[in-house]
Amino acid sequence: MTYHKSHLLLLIKALFLITSLTNNATSSNRDAAILFRVKNTRIHDPSQKLDDWNNSSPNAPCNWTGVSCNHPNNDVVSINLSGFNIISSDFPADFCRISSLRNLDLSVNSLGGFINSDSISICSHLESLNVSSNSFVGNLPNFPVYFPNLTLLDFSYNNFSGEIPTSFLNLPKLQFLSLGSNLLNGSIPEFLSNLTELTQLILAVNPFLPSPLPKNIGRLNKLEILVASYTNLIGEIPDSIGNLISIKNLDLSENTLSGVIPDSIGGLKSAELIELFGNQLSGELPDTFSNLTSLIWFDASSNNLTGKIPESLAGLQLESLSLTDNLLEGNVPEILALNSKLNVLKLFNNKLSGPLPNFLGLNSELVEIDVSGNNLVGPLPSYLCSKKKLEQLILFNNGFSGSIPESYGECSSLTYVRIQENELSGELPDGIWSFNGVEHIELTNNKLEGFIPPSISTAKGLEQLLISGNKFSGEIPVEICSLKELRKVDLSMNRFSGELPICVNQLTNVQELHIQENMFTGEIPKGFSDLRELTELDLSENRFSGYIPAELGSLPVLTFLNLSNNLLSGEIPVELTKLKLNEFNVSNNRLRGKVPLSFNTDFFLSSLMGNPGLCSPNLKPLPPCSRSKPVSLVLVGVLSALSLILVLSLLWLFIKTKNFISFGGKSKGSWKITSFQRFGLEEEVLTSLTDEKLIGSGGSGRVYRLMLKSGQFVAAKRLWETKKLAESEEVFRSEVETLGRIRHGNIVKLLFSCINNDFKVLVYEYMENGSLGDVLYGEKAGVLLDWPTRFSIAVGAAQGLAYLHQDCVPPIVHRDVKSNNILLDEEFRPKVADFGLAKILQQDAEMGDQVMSRVAGSYGYIAPEYSYTMKVTEKSDVYSFGVVLLELITGKRPTDSSFGENKNIVKWVTEVALSSPEKGTEKATGSIDVASLDRLLDTRMDESSIEYEEVEKVLNVALSCTAELPVSRPSMRKVVELLKDRSNRFK
Repeated sequence: MTYHKSHLLLLIKALFLITSLTNNATSSNRDAAILFRVKNTRIHDPSQKLDDWNNSSPNAPCNWTGVSCNHPNNDVVSINLSGFNIISSDFPADFCRISSLRNLDLSVNSLGGFINSDSISICSHLESLNVSSNSFVGNLPNFPVYFPNLTLLDFSYNNFSGEIPTSFLNLPKLQFLSLGSNLLNGSIPEFLSNLTELTQLILAVNPFLPSPLPKNIGRLNKLEILVASYTNLIGEIPDSIGNLISIKNLDLSENTLSGVIPDSIGGLKSAELIELFGNQLSGELPDTFSNLTSLIWFDASSNNLTGKIPESLAGLQLESLSLTDNLLEGNVPEILALNSKLNVLKLFNNKLSGPLPNFLGLNSELVEIDVSGNNLVGPLPSYLCSKKKLEQLILFNNGFSGSIPESYGECSSLTYVRIQENELSGELPDGIWSFNGVEHIELTNNKLEGFIPPSISTAKGLEQLLISGNKFSGEIPVEICSLKELRKVDLSMNRFSGELPICVNQLTNVQELHIQENMFTGEIPKGFSDLRELTELDLSENRFSGYIPAELGSLPVLTFLNLSNNLLSGEIPVELTKLKLNEFNVSNNRLRGKVPLSFNTDFFLSSLMGNPGLCSPNLKPLPPCSRSKPVSLVLVGVLSALSLILVLSLLWLFIKTKNFISFGGKSKGSWKITSFQRFGLEEEVLTSLTDEKLIGSGGSGRVYRLMLKSGQFVAAKRLWETKKLAESEEVFRSEVETLGRIRHGNIVKLLFSCINNDFKVLVYEYMENGSLGDVLYGEKAGVLLDWPTRFSIAVGAAQGLAYLHQDCVPPIVHRDVKSNNILLDEEFRPKVADFGLAKILQQDAEMGDQVMSRVAGSYGYIAPEYSYTMKVTEKSDVYSFGVVLLELITGKRPTDSSFGENKNIVKWVTEVALSSPEKGTEKATGSIDVASLDRLLDTRMDESSIEYEEVEKVLNVALSCTAELPVSRPSMRKVVELLKDRSNRFK
């Protein structure tokens, strides 16, 4: 009996095993069939990454790409197709028909269309669903059925709009919810505080209706990450925020939150990062931070905070403390010096007073300190660079006194030094002159003295040397000529003497050279003609002698020339008349001879005075030029005839001008003419605006190409009449306010403006090759632009925008950066143009970023956040410039039809970069294979001119500029640095 029972048990086990194997095989076959059907009917796989999805492969589907199974049952539990470049016009919900499926990741692809509630319901058994970085549109899907196990839901980086549906409450176990970087335009709902299992909630970069943070947000006591920047938050931070006892990352930046920071913030005992910058918070910082012992990053910059920096905050072991652009006062707490982790300290633009802590930096590896724009006094701390890590030392606009500590001369890590506008005295430690990595030294308006040492030759990366308004003396060492990266040099208002080094012509990248108000002697070096980038040259108030070098007239972009108050002799070289000068001054020298015709006007009179030897036939009070022969009767007759011709010509000109102004016989009133450059031919221009000289017509007016009698070409834009374009007055005023006051080699020059009651004319320098858009997409179709030319255009345009953003005071945002607004001269040098939409940011400085009444810019170039925040920031221009860089690389318009539906150039390029086999699912920040680059590159370019490594690095700059989050984009100054770094590396 026992024998038979044992056999029976073995038989049952065998039957069970056979049944189990049969079921597993049936399940695997069914799962494979579903996957195979979805691949062939619902998605497109252009990269052929799913080629192994076929029934003939062994162990299907568990060995298929992107498919994971559990063991030993071999049920499909996970599908991960992230970054596979798959394409679909809707959500492939049929994947969810695999009942064992728990995780579905379709992120970073080209999926589009709507996700409806019916299709999402099929996926109710999932534990995680990720469709981020696609092109889905419409409302977020409802969840009409219960999702008992869903813990992760990522809808970020799509184009969803509308409200967050209340059916999200059917996701009771949800731990990770990301809706960031969409177009959600409803309100932020209070019911989010009922999803009490959440550990991460990301809402950032959405155009929500102005909404407060949920009042009961503190109910989410498991929440570790809350990112709600750029979400139009208003109102006060609720007291319940202090109940987020698990929060590690709290980001409420770049909103319109107001009121005080609640005392309850002291309850965030797990917080590591708190970002509140870019709001309208007021009142004092609460002194309740003592328990935040995990906090390493605190940023409450750009608010209206008052009072003192609380000891409980300053006493934490922070790595970064930023409280810039507030109204804080009192001393910088001494306790900061005890912090052993402090890397970044930013307190600029407040009302802080007293000295900096004497031992600041002694205990920590300080990397950046910026306390500029305060009322700080006393000596500079000696230990700021005790750990040899300090890179940025920014202390300007304070009242610091005493000498600069010798220890700073050993701080070889320094790259950026700005200590101007203080009361510092004594000699500058030699080391500061000679650090290999230093890029910017600015010491202006102190009481510093001493010499520039020969060791400055080792500062190979120095781009700006600004030391005016001190007591520096001695000769300029010839070693300075080895600094090939110098862009701006200002040694003015010091006590330098001796002759300028002849080797100054080796500074071929210098754009501005100011050495006025010193004691230089000798002749002006002839080598200035080699400085092809020079825009400003000021040698005034020195003791230079000899002739003015005629070679100065060959400098292609020189706009400012001041040689006044020297001992110069000889004649004014006629070659200087070839320059397009905004400023010209040779007064108070020993010049002689006849004033060249172009300078022989009242406009230049004050710039010529103080030269007894100068003469003019008609410019009083300069003496008349003597005549070598008596005037004959014949000459009198000729002059009389010429006078008659002149009178008749003036009469004809008056009639023609009158006709031009009247436009059909009805007078529009007299013209008001404002000149911004030395021009003098305004009337000739106004009489020449005829149809045969029309070269273009756009949204703001008509553009004419005019050749003057002198042979010079100019471009004149006549704005549409006000009744045809309501914004005409705004466009005109914007152009005049911006271009009328700025001077830069990469900004188009406004020569003069004319206005009467109904018509407005703007006259610019003419750019021979039109716009970058013309050359890329017009009749010449890009063939003229090889890669070195395109790269040069990118660098020049970046320099122009960086000048607007960082060097103009107040800064200027262009708001319409595009290829059609980058003009090219005869040598394809770029100049940023068309400032009709530009805004001067300081006009509403008290209100923070300017909020516009309408979206401005051109389709395809507008930064994603601009359409809903309506805030004007420099980062909007950075995004647009990134698009221009992509145009230069690809030769494609921003919205080329070849990209496919709902795609622009940024999306397309990103997908191509992501398709690189070396990159997997990473963003395009590393190596891109040659095949992907070939797919991106404009095929019209001469292949022999292409440096693939350089193109890749420029591509990375472009992708950085077009980052979704504005805070992730570099400044234009940084863009210039990155591009120039690439230029130097590949020479």
